[in-house]
Amino acid sequence: MNQYLGGSGKRLFDIALSISLIPIAIVLLLLGAIAIFLTDGGPVLYTQPRVGRKSKIFTIFKLRTIRVGTTDDLAGMRSLHSDSFFVGRILRTWRIDELPQIWNILKGEMSWVGPRPERPHIVARCELEIPNYGLRHQILPGITGLAQVKMPDATPNDNKDKLLFDLKYSESASFWFDLKILLQTIRIVYS
Repeated sequence: MNQYLGGSGKRLFDIALSISLIPIAIVLLLLGAIAIFLTDGGPVLYTQPRVGRKSKIFTIFKLRTIRVGTTDDLAGMRSLHSDSFFVGRILRTWRIDELPQIWNILKGEMSWVGPRPERPHIVARCELEIPNYGLRHQILPGITGLAQVKMPDATPNDNKDKLLFDLKYSESASFWFDLKILLQTIRIVYS
């Protein structure tokens, strides 16, 4: 495994960035939660099982951007689709819905940068259909990653192509590469 990924430097970076963003995240999360509650009702947070490092299942936290009861694997990933609501689309566009994952980072289940974690049933399917798919689970999953900046509109249907970027990241990861991916993510979100 890449020395940076196995060392304490990446973990310290994740914790420092998370702690420094908490004040801003709290304000954005409160505004997002109020907007969700007032416009769509129902729960504000959305939780879902995901597959993490060493194929360990963990619960991911997000602000809810889709209608309650939606089960489609591509829910919320298609623009103007009926499974999402207006405020949800805004939160998703600006990636504010991802901010609760700071908790996943602080718990050591995720990193800021790494392969995006998938749901267990999608992982099971991909491991049958895509050679070496399980290799992406050797490192912590991330809120963003090389696949997300190279293929920003990708869905789980693109997992074979995303795997190439996930594996490239795991081989080339470094502090500077993480910074570059984070800056590219900001550019994509705010362009």
